[in-house]
Amino acid sequence: MTPARMLLGSTCLALCAGMANADQASGTLNLAFSKEVETADVYFNTAREGLLLNHAIWDGLLYRNPETGAYEGNLATDWTWIDPTTIEFKLREGVTFHNGEAFTADDVVYTVDYVTNPDNGVKNLANVMWMERAEKIDDHTVRLILKAPFPAAEDFLAGPVAIYPDEYYAEVGPQGMGVAPIGTGPLKVAELDPGKHFVLEANEAYFDGPKGASAIGRIDIRTIPDVNTQIAEFFNGTLDFLWNVPADQAEKLEAMGRYEVVNAPAMRVGYISMDAAGRSGESPLTDKRVRQAIYHAIDRQTILDALVKGSSKVVDSACAPVQTACAQDLPSYEYDPEKAKALLAEAGYADGFTIDFYAYRDRPYAEAMMGFLDAVGIKTNLNYMQYAALREQHRKGEVPMTFLTWGSNSVADASAMTAEFFTGGPQDDARDPEIIDWIQQADSTTDKEKRAGHYKQALTKIVEEAYWVPLFTYNVNYVLGPDIAYTPTDDEIVRFFAFDWK
Repeated sequence: MTPARMLLGSTCLALCAGMANADQASGTLNLAFSKEVETADVYFNTAREGLLLNHAIWDGLLYRNPETGAYEGNLATDWTWIDPTTIEFKLREGVTFHNGEAFTADDVVYTVDYVTNPDNGVKNLANVMWMERAEKIDDHTVRLILKAPFPAAEDFLAGPVAIYPDEYYAEVGPQGMGVAPIGTGPLKVAELDPGKHFVLEANEAYFDGPKGASAIGRIDIRTIPDVNTQIAEFFNGTLDFLWNVPADQAEKLEAMGRYEVVNAPAMRVGYISMDAAGRSGESPLTDKRVRQAIYHAIDRQTILDALVKGSSKVVDSACAPVQTACAQDLPSYEYDPEKAKALLAEAGYADGFTIDFYAYRDRPYAEAMMGFLDAVGIKTNLNYMQYAALREQHRKGEVPMTFLTWGSNSVADASAMTAEFFTGGPQDDARDPEIIDWIQQADSTTDKEKRAGHYKQALTKIVEEAYWVPLFTYNVNYVLGPDIAYTPTDDEIVRFFAFDWK
């Protein structure tokens, strides 16, 4: 246990027990991000925090009801599948962007055209590259043309595909949107210090849609990377809500009996990606036996039981169990350090080797994995980095081995994860043409059985070749101050507009 955690477990709990959180008198809800959001333009960041801003500041054509899972009209009121690759939307009238621009079909066409143009460099290609183009029928009717049948289209339209104001974005571009965001959402940006501080205010002109207007007038969000600092601020009343609290701290906070602590499952999966394609140069990881040895070397269940806890589960799929087409009946690798050593010896590494190991979060988890690897002779040099920097280095093919997580933008379909990392894109460390073909076939058919079959083929080979070491699903511990009313959901989306005062 680190000194900071020991402090939390003894002195801090004793001293802070009598402190009170700020009440609702100020009208401001205070929150914190752990990761620095590199840009507020949602198409140019892939951090979870950016997705939360997306849902607060912007709207999509559809909305997925977190309680029922049903899709509801958002910026669109109705939608019809004209054929397997064409959806027609009737757009909501009377909607305005935060800067006063009227929302019309022109905004949908402009957004789709911009984000699907590969020259514009959108970061998360899986979110958008299934769309071919959008066509304006009239001011409040638009057709979305898909490249091929794509069963997950409604998931993405209800999630990460935000609609931007055409005139404003044409003028300011990603850089301008990143520092002065404009959307139609229930909250608008009042202040922004890039990466450090966001102040959101209720959009008084918000339309009567499925999200509902924000009951909180002002939300202040600061970037505080250290969880112990966040907890200290929670105790002294400068933060009103915590999320992603590690299991040991959450247990101590719940034991105090003063705060509501909620543990909810998440769509996020942790995994180790290994450079099987050799993009980062020659390394032992291009040998299948070495990758399999790494799979056998790590006791995933022990890490889960000791550190992750909650509702998490060990997985072997390169996707989340709740996602459509994410097969679970796959081969697996039991924890077997002797088998790992034998495989290493067979590959010519009887004395082990040393390799750089990258991570950006959950350092205790990373260090536990490093300990298991060390026990079979694999020495690791930890490169612990900011997420955005690691993502860019990974995309350039410069990372031999890395511990990452992916929350799929809370899209409940395997295409949001498996297709993101195994279809030849910049984060594909396998570059396996057979897997790429299977996934492309899966995501261009509306036959559910065929689609599930293709995904199972892809997921099975990912395990057999040990391109990844899928670790476990994540869970999220939320801690609410005494004045806060909020019901966390199982999709890891903190809906700022759904907070209220007790």
